[in-house]
This record gives sequence, structure tokens and C-alpha cells, in this order.
Amino acid sequence: MRTFNLMAVTLLTAALALSSCSEKIEPGNTAPQKSPAIMVPIAAVAQAVQPVMYDAVGTVKAQLSATVSSKLMGVILAYKVKEGDLVKSGDLLVQLDERQVSAQLNQAQGALAEARKAETGAVSAQTAADAGAQRALLSFRRNRTMLEGGAITQETFETVEAQHKQAQASLDQARAMVEAAQFRINQAQAAVDAAAVARKDARVLAPFDGKVTAKLADAGALAAPGTPLLTLEREGGYRVDLVVPEAYIQSVRTGQAVDVRIPSVGELPIAGTVDVIVPSADQGSRTFVVQVGVSGTESLRSGMFARVPLTIGEQKTLRIPESAVVRRGQLTGVFIVDEKNTARFRLIRIGRAYGDQVEVISGIKDGTRLVTAPSPELTNGSAVEPEK
Repeated sequence: MRTFNLMAVTLLTAALALSSCSEKIEPGNTAPQKSPAIMVPIAAVAQAVQPVMYDAVGTVKAQLSATVSSKLMGVILAYKVKEGDLVKSGDLLVQLDERQVSAQLNQAQGALAEARKAETGAVSAQTAADAGAQRALLSFRRNRTMLEGGAITQETFETVEAQHKQAQASLDQARAMVEAAQFRINQAQAAVDAAAVARKDARVLAPFDGKVTAKLADAGALAAPGTPLLTLEREGGYRVDLVVPEAYIQSVRTGQAVDVRIPSVGELPIAGTVDVIVPSADQGSRTFVVQVGVSGTESLRSGMFARVPLTIGEQKTLRIPESAVVRRGQLTGVFIVDEKNTARFRLIRIGRAYGDQVEVISGIKDGTRLVTAPSPELTNGSAVEPEK
């Protein structure tokens, strides 16, 4: 009887358990709900022959610049300009002490006056010698006639002849003295001219219109011939001096149009033209200097860093839009789209950037469809549809 009661309780418990589970839905009976497809731009990538670029670096320089130096020895009295000043051709830049050159000028002028006085005396002596030579010549001719007629002796004629030759020699000497005096005058005049030029050089003038970019000495310093005083640049014309390795110099030609990028000015490139290719390479670095002319911007300054992409060849590469690249920490990838229009995140290895495109070295192949501009809600496995 007791055993019968235990079995009844067990059956009743099992019945209650079955009745409570009868309202549950068995797994696999309900279909999973699908998320709506995300509209994204999709494009198929393809390899193509693309230009190979080399980014040459360089420095912005003025088309015309000059280092103004001293031409004489003298103390720098004062600078009449400062860095950044605009000057016109002929403006006074630096004043040097001109006392020494003024003294030299006065000395040269005194020597010139003395030489001119000596010339006057020599000319007077020549005039007198010329008159004496004329008289001696007439006397010589008369006495020669008289000798032929027997009116005088041979001894008397020889005396007259000697006087004639002596007078002629005196005339030649007087003429030589005049020539020497004139030579000394020319020397003294040259010294005067040189001293006058030196005194003018004490006033250092601007050789052309431009801007003062640097002061290279201070007032009170002693300037020697060739001492740099300041630098002057003509405004409005600039160039970029590029450094190009010898392996790529054959790809550069004069007249070639290039895009000059100067980060400190802005992101937009500046149009430039290759003007000069220096024919000799630097023996240390084996590089050539290429001068690229640029214009049309007032924001350029000498010394700015510049970068110029140069086309050095062609090769078949796979490039994708930069907007398609997804960076997650140290990983770089893209969302490819399979045949079921499902986005799959694929790791790739990228190379150099070319404007708004980037080179793909590995990870995807020719003909792969990918999302060119992934949206934030796009994840691995998301259903996608191409934008219309």
C-alpha cells in the first residue's frame, strides 16, 4: 500500500512538469529576424598602368637675391634699413666711415695739381727749346752756305753745327719732359678717380628693388673688402631648388610642368615649371639640383620646405580610394562584398598614397568588389546594397 502511494506521487509530479512545459516554444521553430541591408557605395577594383612617382624635396628661394658686401676697409657707422624693409634701387643701405678714403682723395687731388704744374713748366721749357732749336737751325743753314762760298772756316762751321745739334737735343729732352709730365697727370687723375669711387663706396646702395632679408654685421664693426653686410631679395619671383638622385634625373626635363606642394602655405598644389637642371652632380651625395620656377603666390618665403612629385616611370598597380581604407589600431583593411552582398572585413597591406588613392600591395585581387566609403554602422557580416 505504501509503495502504491509513492508511485502515485511520482506520476503526479511528472504530469505537472509536462503540463508546465507544454507552453514553451521548442528551439528551431522560429526563423531569425534579418537586419535590413545597408546602402553603401560599391565598386570593383582593377589593376591599371599607373605612373610611378618620386617625391623630391627642396627649398624655396628667390629668383634674384644678392649678398651686399663692403668694397673698402672702414668702420660700419650705421645701418639705414632693417630686416623686412622694402627698398628701391639706389637707396642707402649702410653708411661706412669715409674719412680714410676722403683723405686719400685729397692726397690724389694734390698730386694731380702738382703734376699739372710740372706739365706747365715742361711745356714752357719745350717752347724755349723749340725756339732755340729754330735759331740754331737757321744759323746752321747760313754758315753752311758761307762755308761753301769760303766765307768761313771749317772750324767755325763745326762750332755752329755743334750748337745746332745741342739745341735739337735740348728740344727732344723738353718734349720728353712734357710727355713724362702728362703721364704723371694721367696717373694722378686715375688715383683721383679711384679715390672718388672709394668715397662713393662708403655709401652702400641697393642694387635693385627688393626686400632686406638678413643683416650680417653690426654697426661699429670693421668691414673689409668682401665683408657681407646684408642680403637682399627681389620680391614676386620664387623658385624651388630640388635635390634629385642621379637614378631619377633622366626622367626630368626642362619645361616639364609639376605640382609644388608647400605644407606651410596650404594643401593645394602650386603650379611650377622645371626651368634649370644643373648639369653636374654633387660628388658626395650623387644628386642633382633642379630649379623649378613658381609664381602667383605672395605667401612664399625663402627657406620654406617644398615637396614636388616627379614621374619617374610606369608600372601596373592596384589602387583603391583612400576613403575605402578602414584603420583599426595597427590593422588596416577594407570591406569587400561577396556574391551574396555581404560585407566582409579583409586585412590588406597598403603602399604609397597617390592623391586620393592608395596602392594595395596585398590582401585583395583584381576584380574584388569593395565598399568605397564604409559607414559607421557597417560591420563584418552586414548585408549591403549598392547605392543607386
